[in-house]
Amino acid sequence: MGQWVARDRRRTIVGKDAHCDGVGHLVQRDMMAPSGEQEERMNRGPVNLTERLQQIDEYWSPRVVGELNGQQVKLAKIKGEFVWHHHEDEDELFLVLRGSMRLEFRDSVVELGEGECCIVPRGVEHKPVADEETHLLVFEPASTLNTGNVRNDRTVDKLERI
Repeated sequence: MGQWVARDRRRTIVGKDAHCDGVGHLVQRDMMAPSGEQEERMNRGPVNLTERLQQIDEYWSPRVVGELNGQQVKLAKIKGEFVWHHHEDEDELFLVLRGSMRLEFRDSVVELGEGECCIVPRGVEHKPVADEETHLLVFEPASTLNTGNVRNDRTVDKLERI
C-alpha cells in the first residue's frame, strides 16, 4: 500500500500510524485509547478521585485518570501562581474538588470554590492561581499542553497516568 495524507484542522497525518475509526475520523495511534490492562484500569468501573489525588506529590503537574472521545480527564494539585498562557485550539474546564482558586484573565478574575467549575475558551489568555493547596479536575483535549503557548520549567510534555 502507498502512503496517504489526511488533514484535520490541527495537524497533518501521514502514512501508517493512523486508522479510520469507522465514522470517518482519522485517529493517530498515539491518540488511540490505551489497550489491555491499562484500558481496564483507566476506563472501567469507578475512579476514586481522592485516592488518585493522594498519588500526586507535586504542584502544577497534572496526571491523567481517564480518556474519552479524544479528551483527557486530569487531576492536579496546585498552589501559588501559574504562568500566563493560552491554548490556541483547545478549551479547558477547571473543576475545583477541594480548596479554592482564581482564574485571572487580562480583563477580569473568576473565583472558584469547591464544586465550582469554569470553562476557559480557546485562545483566551489566563493564569490559574491558588493561595492554598487546591485539588482540581481538568477536562480538555488530549492534545492540550499544560502551559499552552508557553514553554518553561512547568511544561509537562508527557503526562503520567495514575
